[in-house]
Amino acid sequence: DEEVMSLVDEESNTDPALWESLVRRMKNRLNGSRNRASTFGALVIIAFTGFVLLKNQAFTRTINVTSWNIAAINNNPFEYWITYDENPAYEKMMEDIEKFIEEPGDNDIIVEQVFTERMFTELEKRMNDVGWENVRTYWEQDFKKRKIISNFMKDTLLGSKRLASMPDRFTNTINVVGSDEPVCRPTVINMYDGDLSTLDKWYSAWEAFMFDNPLIIKKTEGDTSLIPYQMLQGIKKSKYPDITVEEEKVSLPLQTMCGAIFDAILVHMMNTVSTPEVWQPLKQNMVEALNKKKVPHTLELLDTVYQDSDVITLMEVSGAFIDQAKDGPLGKKFWVYAPVDMDAVRDQNSVIMLNKDTFPTGRSSEITLSVVSSFPEGVKVPVAGGDINAVTAEDRFGVEYVIAAFHGDTNGLATIPVNDALMKTINSDKNLSHRKLIFGLDANTYENATPGKQQDVLEWGTSYTSHGLTSCWGDVPQKSNYTTFNARTYLQPQLNKACKSSEKRLHGDVNPKDFILFKKNDFTVEKTIKDNTGEKKYIEGMAFPTLQFPSDHGILSTTLTFK
Repeated sequence: DEEVMSLVDEESNTDPALWESLVRRMKNRLNGSRNRASTFGALVIIAFTGFVLLKNQAFTRTINVTSWNIAAINNNPFEYWITYDENPAYEKMMEDIEKFIEEPGDNDIIVEQVFTERMFTELEKRMNDVGWENVRTYWEQDFKKRKIISNFMKDTLLGSKRLASMPDRFTNTINVVGSDEPVCRPTVINMYDGDLSTLDKWYSAWEAFMFDNPLIIKKTEGDTSLIPYQMLQGIKKSKYPDITVEEEKVSLPLQTMCGAIFDAILVHMMNTVSTPEVWQPLKQNMVEALNKKKVPHTLELLDTVYQDSDVITLMEVSGAFIDQAKDGPLGKKFWVYAPVDMDAVRDQNSVIMLNKDTFPTGRSSEITLSVVSSFPEGVKVPVAGGDINAVTAEDRFGVEYVIAAFHGDTNGLATIPVNDALMKTINSDKNLSHRKLIFGLDANTYENATPGKQQDVLEWGTSYTSHGLTSCWGDVPQKSNYTTFNARTYLQPQLNKACKSSEKRLHGDVNPKDFILFKKNDFTVEKTIKDNTGEKKYIEGMAFPTLQFPSDHGILSTTLTFK
């Protein structure tokens, strides 16, 4: 067969894909053979092809693995400092907000000048009408006289009582049945797109949202109609000890009043440091890129930049993302697997994607629950449903794998126990122990961990190597090999966590958190890249997400060579 021989004559033609192509071609000819002579000839050519390939140069097999915590959608576009080079007004506005709070000066006016007596009286009537206790005494003797920054926004006791953050938690953004778009409380710190150019416009919309319109929400017991004020929960002294017994009794109306004051201050602050004509369109551009288009943007990035991956592990994945991945272009190229204990409420799940060319039959089984059951008895490991995903699979060459994905808790304290449990599951089962392992995870490890409270990255390296594993970063992780760089702004309810613009690196979350693990005896690393641009490059010292890169974790992509 001259065509075949011309190919195998070239010593460079030693790629496995060529070998497979030639074998398929010969098999087809074999199947079409009508006599023994032609059958024998086809077999000879197949054997000769293999001999030439092996004689000239044994081909080297590789597998491409990508891992990424795509990060749950954040409802507040202003919560984290982002890199927004396209619009210098963003950096100026955020720095002016920081100065407004850190050095308020004459801007530190009293609450009553922002949340007015008229507003309180209208709110008081609404709260009385729903049967709540009256809190005018708290208004007149305390809150109306407070200064908006020094005595309210920066009051640590108010923060520990959760009087402003609790109502924000329950009413900031509400997912409703039958709509792809959530309903948002009229405030600066969510995706609300109504007009907040004046305090009067804000309050009118805010009051109607809180007390007028019932929303259909999904609950465990079924779809339920609730008006937002009915979603609030009392603040218990047993859980938040700084709240007084008297405040606990009136915690529903008290937190509603404080929540209203908090939102009013935010609107006043934005319209003071900027103008509605500047900050409102800027916010909507950010919402569009960071919030509303986050899922399609993430899917597009994976489909166009990392479509050549054999294995993709993802963390903090929503149910909506999983559905769209299966139904879109990615679903044509990849098998998409959510864990059996997927949590639809928390909606932050670890997902495994297998390239259909590499893994024609997809996963063989799921072993997630076996890993969970391998935790030491009586030890509380901080994992939630959906955090762990582990499957078995066989590639087109017959190589068998265990493939796992994991999203660690904020402090990384579950990372070592989960890896221990995964290895215990593998090593105790003869049907798993011989398999190659690929494990992508957000380990949530720290460069300078607080002992006993956070997971140190070097201790993590010592732990995984004790199991015969190594990582895309080697046996000993480099402490400064960062995969996150994010810092909270002053436009969010927990000001104690805010970072000054000049201290984003010093006080932000800049840490080596993300890893791809494998058995040291199975693979060597050909190359590893990290990416915070969506262009397979990483800009050190740049805060992200950005409008182009939709996550606060970098992407890892490694090429592993079979030993």
